[in-house]
Amino acid sequence: MIKKRNSKKAQSLLQLVLFLGILVFVNILANARLGGRAFYSSIDMTEENRFTLTPATKGLLKDLENTVFVRVLLDGEFPAGFKRLQSATQEMLDDFRSESGLIEYEFMDPSAGTTEEVNALRKELAKDNIVPVNLRLKDVDGTSEKLIYPYAIVTIKNKDVVINLLENEVPGVSPEVALNNSISLLEYKFANAIQKANTLRKPALLFTSGHGELEPLETADLEKNLRAFYETGRINLDSVVAIGQNAAALIVAKPRAPFSDKDKFKMDQYVMNGGKVLWLIDPVRMDLDSLRGREKYYPSEYDLNLDDLFFRYGFRLQSDLVLDIQCSRIPLATGYVGNAPQFDYFPYPYHLVVTTSSQHPVVKSLAATNLLYASSIDTSVQIKTGVEKTVLLHSSPNSRLQLLPVEMDFEFLRYDLDPSKFNKPSQPLALLLEGQFPSLFENRVSSEMLASLEGLGMSFKSQSDPTRMIVVSDGDMAKNKVNMAAQSYSPLGFNEFEKHLFSNKDFIINALEYLIDYRGTIEARGKEVKLRLLDSVKASEESAKWQTINIVLPLVFLTAFGFIYNWVRRRRFA
Repeated sequence: MIKKRNSKKAQSLLQLVLFLGILVFVNILANARLGGRAFYSSIDMTEENRFTLTPATKGLLKDLENTVFVRVLLDGEFPAGFKRLQSATQEMLDDFRSESGLIEYEFMDPSAGTTEEVNALRKELAKDNIVPVNLRLKDVDGTSEKLIYPYAIVTIKNKDVVINLLENEVPGVSPEVALNNSISLLEYKFANAIQKANTLRKPALLFTSGHGELEPLETADLEKNLRAFYETGRINLDSVVAIGQNAAALIVAKPRAPFSDKDKFKMDQYVMNGGKVLWLIDPVRMDLDSLRGREKYYPSEYDLNLDDLFFRYGFRLQSDLVLDIQCSRIPLATGYVGNAPQFDYFPYPYHLVVTTSSQHPVVKSLAATNLLYASSIDTSVQIKTGVEKTVLLHSSPNSRLQLLPVEMDFEFLRYDLDPSKFNKPSQPLALLLEGQFPSLFENRVSSEMLASLEGLGMSFKSQSDPTRMIVVSDGDMAKNKVNMAAQSYSPLGFNEFEKHLFSNKDFIINALEYLIDYRGTIEARGKEVKLRLLDSVKASEESAKWQTINIVLPLVFLTAFGFIYNWVRRRRFA
């Protein structure tokens, strides 16, 4: 009897040892690396697949050949929102590491250490435009301030790319939504940074010149940001035989003089060979300076000689002006005090404030943009190749159209805007076209054009390779304010009257990245993390009910388990 009891004890001890051994083995396996990858798996049961990486991101990670080191400056004690961002960042990096064993990361606190060490580190970070967020925290002792760095630095072979993990808050949008947008964009930001840091040769972006396009100083702020990852330059179409395919994208920024047929042929064949184009076009000759010193002004169309090219590609820029009740303000003199004019600010419906709820990668989570004297885009043009069209930016549902000729003045601003007159639906202002485009010169190419192509070893193409282009009906979208006397400029998108920085630059950079993104990593910008907020009113009304359930129900289950366990034990050993 004693031997039998000892045998049972030995068997139970052996089972316990085996159970603990299996647990240790599973933990070792979970952290092991097989074939350079972390042996890590999970099941994504979320509705929006928030924990599943896009195929493009997976392909990027699997093709890595060099170690990627990520330094996240988001360690320490934070409020709940930043704690959530910190956790989401670590989870995303763990997902990346599960696809590639070359991903390494660490979290660090830039505010840790001696005063001298912290100040020295902050100076180094400031050189890379890494500036902290100053948070005011309330506790039992009062209010305190804390500097937080919501940034990550991706390093590949001594090449650093800085990521701002926190999206800017949008006026009228709750901080919870801004934080949610930040989390939903984490995969795109890290994948995009890895792709840029891993690129040996910068893609070339070429601005056209020779047709009254924006000058280098007028696009200086945009080019300054682009040069971190791209080569930028000017190309005079009249001085080249053809546009080389080494140009990743062509930017046509506010031309004001007509294009010759030769120039159109060069752009057309660039598109036919898979080239990408960002068209920033003003159909109507109108800006705020046109009314300075005048009581009235009659705007006219720009004669760009591009209408047939645009029509062939599947869109048409209308000769009109879009007005929107959702607009920015301009100052007008309302009187004088002595000899000094007194100014007041009035909503100016020709200066559109454009917001979008689209989930397309180019504009997802994009803050408001500011378009000046924009025109509508006709998207109904049908072409034989069936190009896919996506409206990226549009006016609000409270819009209005003015067809040329129209008399322009400031007199109507003396009265409040009448909402009943803004009775047109949303008007397309920026359009993405994707697919195969027909050539404008099909069946009409001259022998001179053919000879120039043959001299370059090229042949005429009547239909394009699959490609993309984006058209915006406002050439000023890429223009920063310029002080010619000082040869200085303001940030792109900065409205001097509203003292607000609109997201024009973000839109253009997103548009260019989408056009030339051969891997498709920008698709991760379209991922949505749904924000499921607690109904505070309902929670308050039902708090007693759920407190009772949370306290009583576990006790009921525990009592029932104890009763059943003792009953079974008595039946078994009685």
